[in-house]
Amino acid sequence: MSFTPRYIATSLCLLAVCSAQSPLPVKWEELTAVDFVDAIRKSQGVCLLPIGILEKHGPHLPLGTDLINVRYVSQRGAQQEYAVVFPEYYFGQIFEARQEPGTIAYSARLQLELLQETADEMARNGCKKILIVNGHGGNNHLLPYFSQSQMASPKDYVVYVYQRGAYPPGRPPMKTKVDGHAGESETSHTLVSRKDLVRMDRAGTQSGADRNRLDLPPGVYTGIWWYAKFPDHYAGDGTAASLELGEFDMKAWADGVANAIRAVKADQNSLRLQDEFFEKSKRPLETPQ
Repeated sequence: MSFTPRYIATSLCLLAVCSAQSPLPVKWEELTAVDFVDAIRKSQGVCLLPIGILEKHGPHLPLGTDLINVRYVSQRGAQQEYAVVFPEYYFGQIFEARQEPGTIAYSARLQLELLQETADEMARNGCKKILIVNGHGGNNHLLPYFSQSQMASPKDYVVYVYQRGAYPPGRPPMKTKVDGHAGESETSHTLVSRKDLVRMDRAGTQSGADRNRLDLPPGVYTGIWWYAKFPDHYAGDGTAASLELGEFDMKAWADGVANAIRAVKADQNSLRLQDEFFEKSKRPLETPQ
């Protein structure tokens, strides 16, 4: 079978058009080295670091639920407003679940060191604006502290932390009053991200009721608080989950990520103020009082 010059030219033209129109992947691990350079340029140096964890999620959800869900919304947010999404990262804080099978709880020292070196390496590769997207409640204190710790020494990049806020109006009504870990909301979310991994037939085999086994006044904190409330690492009732709730929440979360990316891209002040701060911190006695 022979091909005419016109056929070959047309085929090459179509191939070139297809290649030009092919969108860059948002996942760091799916980019070629050549495409990575283009991706950093297209993202304006904004890279997402979605953080999950490996822990029990009631009797019915996968151990990687937080990781699966935060990656899901991060990828969809980055598809709305382009950014590069770092590979699976589950090296967060989860000491409160060490009694449950499948939990991976790294030392506090290693958590911070690994996160710092990851940020440093991302920045070395052109990610000058690193947006950490949190998918795990156990990181709610760790990540702001990590962000604050960036002020300890000069950086040529900025770390931002995005933690999901309140849902917008129009959210489907909740069926349960206690809704936390692996409860109605989180189970609904996972019905969207990985329905194939949700075992609804097991959701009612354990209790997610609040045991409330501490008697301490407001303002007094102790690390055992979570175990005192939810010793089975289940808070709420996953049997109440619905696809409708999951689709609403996951869209709102992904939209929130996209809006955060836009804000970070537009931010021209943080790095300038960091540089100013680091310069002044060299000579504190010269800072006007």
